[in-house]
Formats: sequence, structure tokens, C-alpha cells
Amino acid sequence: MIEQLQKDSLELLRKLIGIQSFSKEEDKTADAIEQFLQQRNIKTYRKLNNVWAYNKYFDKSKPTLLLNSHHDTVKPNSGYTRDPYDAAIEDDKLYGLGSNDAGGCLVSLIATFLYYYDQQELSYNICLATTAEEEISGNNGLECVLPDLGELEFAIVGEPTQMNLAIAERGLLVLDCTSTGKAGHAAREEGDNAIYKALKDIEWFRNYRFSKVSEVFGPLKMSVTIINAGSQHNVVPATCTFTVDVRVTDAYTNEEVLKIIRTNVDCDVKPRSIRLKPSSIDKEHPLVQSGIALGRTTYGSPTTSDQALLSIPSVKVGPGDSARSHMADEYVFVDEIAEGIALYIEMLKPVIKGK
Repeated sequence: MIEQLQKDSLELLRKLIGIQSFSKEEDKTADAIEQFLQQRNIKTYRKLNNVWAYNKYFDKSKPTLLLNSHHDTVKPNSGYTRDPYDAAIEDDKLYGLGSNDAGGCLVSLIATFLYYYDQQELSYNICLATTAEEEISGNNGLECVLPDLGELEFAIVGEPTQMNLAIAERGLLVLDCTSTGKAGHAAREEGDNAIYKALKDIEWFRNYRFSKVSEVFGPLKMSVTIINAGSQHNVVPATCTFTVDVRVTDAYTNEEVLKIIRTNVDCDVKPRSIRLKPSSIDKEHPLVQSGIALGRTTYGSPTTSDQALLSIPSVKVGPGDSARSHMADEYVFVDEIAEGIALYIEMLKPVIKGK
């Protein structure tokens, strides 16, 4: 059965690679995934470009685990030397846009869902959610359908990790800050220079150390990345704006971090979003322990994914290598997909079958 799942997964991935599916334009890959599941007599649900399904013997009295990955892609970068939509296989490499991020993970999770789909007496229900807009942290992806999926106990989020276990993921706050002074002529003692006021706060962002330190990530990191002020050389600027990139650890919530920042600076601080939360799963969780028993290592991921939208324990794990994500001539090894399917299935066995 697993051999057939591997073959079908490879065919599905090649089909998906051949379909343009930039974020917000994933309707045709959603169609393909829907068709793939329906051809196997699986009832599907759809909202916008998100498609999901449940195991055959779904039991409302049991908890539900989520298998999630995305089918949108970034646009191909200018360094491509190959057709990004030509799913060619050469030297065990399957090339194409989205092959590694996150096509290999997506089809491997679909295969895992199919493996368990019609098995009875599982300890957990399984919800498979193939979602959109992950690459832009959009509102019409996983976040849009979470209320429709029902109560979830924990999740596997498919992203390329070489099948190692990201048991924590940093959250992200992007802050737009504005320091306000008063305009005046630079030749006279006029005005209140907003740049000087901003510098005080920028220095605070540079030097402040949060008291709680994550066991997985270490200290929380803040970086001022953009500064804008002034209109001409002889005018004291009335405003100075700057942007701060804050990588939040599992030691704090986004709301806690925002409160501490606003208490310590004079500028106006506006977060672009507080949706991208830090996430984690206990290293002693049975799923994590199962992965460790299979020789997988654990780590904290510095990058964000749809895991940031979940308020339940979740682990990020999948075939492929994040170093290949968004690169020119993106590829995933065919053997990585086969390994991903096998490891997902084995990792779940002691958790959902109790053996």
C-alpha cells in the first residue's frame, strides 16, 4: 500500500507543480487536490481555496488531530534556469516551483491521511487541511477555515525540515513606530527634532533585554530595520518613522511583548498584526517522543509558518530542506517524499493506534 501511496503522491505533486498557484491564485491547485481526494471516494469540504477532509470513521467523542500544509507558492525568482512549471525528474531530483516548499510535505501528508483514512478504532480523528495564502500570511488561508474544522487537539504542520521536529517556532511582530516633534527652521533654535526623539527609543530597542529567556531559542530578538524622516536639509522634521522586526519566543505572548515595549518607549507603536504567534509543543508529547524514537532531532524554528496561527500544540515537520525554499530551480528529492510518507505514518502509529 505504501508503494502505491508514494507513486500517487509523486504524480499528484508533478501535477500541482504544473499549475501556477501564487498566493491568492490557488483555485486550480485546490481543484486538483479536491479531485484527487474525491476520486478516492473521500468527501471534501472547501472554502475559497482551502480544501479539507476527515477520516472515514470520524467519531465526535474522540479528539481530532490536524494534518496541514499549503499549496500556494511564491513567484519564481529571476535566477531560474529551468521552466518553474516543468516537473522534471533528473538524478532523483523533482524540479519545479513549490516542489520543496511545500509540495513534498503536502503530498506526503495527504498520503498519510489516505493510509489511515478507512482504519477503524483509531484513538484520534484525523482532519486533513490543504490551505492557501501561507506564503503571504494571508487572512484567507488556514486562519479562515480554522473555525470550520472543529475542535482540534494537536497538529502536524508540513514544512521542509528534513523530517526533523521543529517543536517551537518564533512569532513575529512588525511594529511601525512614529516619533513626533515640531517642525522648525534648521538655521534657528526652532522646532523639536523628531529624529532625536526617535534615536532615544531606537537605542532602547537596540539594548533592551527581556527578562525571560526561551529554553529553545534563547533571548527574544528586536531589530530596527527601516528609518524615514525629513523632507529637506533646512527643516527640522516633525515626525520620524521607523520599523522594528520583533522575533518573539515561546517565553512570551505577542500581547505581552507589545505591552512591555509600549511601557518603555515614547513613540507611538502600531503592530501590523499580532496574529503570528510563537508556538510550541512539549518535548514529552507522545508525537514528539515517537519522532525522537525514530531518530529525528528536535529544534526551534526561527522562521514563521501557518503554525503561528494555531493555538494548539503543534510540530512542524516535513520532507525537503528549508534552505531550498524560494531558491532558483527549486527541487525535492524523490526519496525524500518516500521517506516523508513512511516517517509520518510511523510517527503517528503509537499515538493514534496505541502501539
